[in-house]
Amino acid sequence: MSENNWENFLKNLGEWRGSFTKISPQGDIRDSTLSIINLEGLEDNKLVKFRLRRFRGNSYDEAPSQDYEQEYRNLGRQIIFFETGTFSKGAFQLAPFADFGSEFGFIKGDRRLRCVLLYDRQNEFSNITLIREFRSGSNAEERPQLTFDQLLGKWQGTAYSAYPDLRPTEEFETRLEVKRIDDNKVQQQLTFSGKILSSTAQIEGNKLIFNTGDSPRQILLLPDGTSTNAPSKLELRKPFFLEVGWLVNEKERQRLIRNYDATGAWSSSTLVIEHKID
Repeated sequence: MSENNWENFLKNLGEWRGSFTKISPQGDIRDSTLSIINLEGLEDNKLVKFRLRRFRGNSYDEAPSQDYEQEYRNLGRQIIFFETGTFSKGAFQLAPFADFGSEFGFIKGDRRLRCVLLYDRQNEFSNITLIREFRSGSNAEERPQLTFDQLLGKWQGTAYSAYPDLRPTEEFETRLEVKRIDDNKVQQQLTFSGKILSSTAQIEGNKLIFNTGDSPRQILLLPDGTSTNAPSKLELRKPFFLEVGWLVNEKERQRLIRNYDATGAWSSSTLVIEHKID
């Protein structure tokens, strides 16, 4: 599995031009900086050189405000790359009075989309960083802001669950149905592994608010077909998950889910690739 992890990581090689955008937990865009990331394979791809440049202005041609380099010969256990090159990275453990965060990274053709969800030391949802990247020299385009109407309907998918102990990835089928109840409410029903989970959300602007259950959570609809699904506060001794979705096109959506158990330990990461069937 570790060799596979490295091979899957290599699917991200190239030069990627994009931007880092800070977004509030309510979905308000705060600021944005241009970026260029180079992932270069050396020594027959046994070494990967990583370089990140960030720019304060509106041009890639000026001197970068940040220029950071790092070399990789192996990957830490906190990051899992799936066969598509998509990855899940984050803290091993939720701990009291410590910052906590996870990064979700998608790749499809000449596009990459990454999203970082951060919580403060009181375990309150504090910040989103959305990173939209395009392969240099390609004609790849940004997706429009995600809308509720794009999510409505029936989605058939395949889920791939990977584990920190690097046991074999598990694969299972999923089915998701999202329907509007009225102007202010949406209902979704998720079916997987013989389980059926139903929930109802209130529509508030670009947010879906789920107030049922022990821990309130919200789905934010963001630029580039992105959605985040996160609790507003993490609670110790309760299992939870963080999720980011990407509408790759009108008929395909990918979701990355990072699961934590009741001890606050990272237990699995799941990639769902689903297609709209109705």
